[in-house]
Amino acid sequence: MNRDTASPLIEAMVADCTPVRRMRARTGMALVLAAFVVTGLLLLLLAGPPAPIAVGRMPVLYLLTNGLLFLLGLAAAVSSVAMASPRVGARHEGTRWAVAMAGVLPIAAGISLFGSWLEEGTAALPEGLHCAVSGIVASLLVGIVLTLWLRRGAPVSPRRAGLHAGIAAGALGTVAAGLFCREFTIEHLGIWHVVPVALAGLLGWLAMPRLLRW
Repeated sequence: MNRDTASPLIEAMVADCTPVRRMRARTGMALVLAAFVVTGLLLLLLAGPPAPIAVGRMPVLYLLTNGLLFLLGLAAAVSSVAMASPRVGARHEGTRWAVAMAGVLPIAAGISLFGSWLEEGTAALPEGLHCAVSGIVASLLVGIVLTLWLRRGAPVSPRRAGLHAGIAAGALGTVAAGLFCREFTIEHLGIWHVVPVALAGLLGWLAMPRLLRW
């Protein structure tokens, strides 16, 4: 192709191109954290003071559960935000380790329930459906932010990106809602505060590929 022919062709190809703002991971994480804070403030207005202030004590299990889920939410959010800008050799091991750490909670809850069954002959699950529902509802804003961020980018694996986004939204939403939960037993925290994370991750894994087509 000679130079005279190439020049008009290149000009025609770039004629409709418009500059776009570069996607920065720190911007995505700032949006996720802002959504988490806004969710917490809305719950504060609706539910009153957090549980430790209301009951006058700070149980260790309360801190441990919310701490593990918060770390899981952050790790999954970092992975999800990074997937919007794919690069060669990128690894997302942080979420796997965080899932492994948070997985201690349902295991401990199951062992405790089994012990109760051995001692008393019954091991009824604690009433905590309202906490599971609250965690799912509280995950919506973070989930919307991550979905919009991923739609703006170009994730190579939409299903995997959806899984990470769902886990992040579920974990952070559960932490926001869990701040107001006054049930501090391992049976309650290890089951009903983990269920929303699993459900949100499954929803992201199933639904996100349809939302991220590009």
